Amino acid sequence: MAAVSVENVWKYFGDYPALRDVNFTIDAGTCLALLGRNGAGKTTLLRILAGLSGTSKGAVKLPDRRRTAYLGHNIGIYDELSALENLKLFGRLYEVPNVKQAAAKWLERVNLAHVADSPAREFSRGMRQRLALGRVFIHEPEMLLLDEPFTSLDDQAIALLQGLMREARMRGATIILSTHQLREALELATNVVLLRRGQIAYCGPRTKAMADDPAALYRDHGGEP
Repeated sequence: MAAVSVENVWKYFGDYPALRDVNFTIDAGTCLALLGRNGAGKTTLLRILAGLSGTSKGAVKLPDRRRTAYLGHNIGIYDELSALENLKLFGRLYEVPNVKQAAAKWLERVNLAHVADSPAREFSRGMRQRLALGRVFIHEPEMLLLDEPFTSLDDQAIALLQGLMREARMRGATIILSTHQLREALELATNVVLLRRGQIAYCGPRTKAMADDPAALYRDHGGEP
């Protein structure tokens, strides 16, 4: 069953086509690595899928957006609220049952329980990113849209995120992951879309050869990463 359908999508900024006739579908439970050089159109496509931007032509079809979570370059936390207050706020927005208990659970999961009552403005970028992971996962979304989620994470936090993504897939969630960190992405991915200047250069399964030599995908289909 298709979880995401992208049909003949174009996106113009002025006269510039950031996306050019993009087409693909992925099934529920897929982990799609959305790859491409800077300016290839990855963030533009993710923002369209998240409902934050419209298409110029074409359409996208997703499940209920209330069961979708998006993590973009703006990590979407409130600096003046504490870590606990942030997660309680987003838990209420997503109608999470037992929201206080859920918020405390996710602070433990992202290793921030010791600063639960501290304002987010005091956090390092890595801590803020981990808090954002708690925000993303607190309602157990069916669809995860992640734009460069490994940025500023240390090795321990990268391992945490990879584990959370594997757990999400085990319960049937669909993941679309955009990143320049090819090895981490291709370890997790079941499928790959490679964008080149707004067009699809490759769309298909992630192969063992890609995982063994991630740069080969760019050499074969889209220039150097």
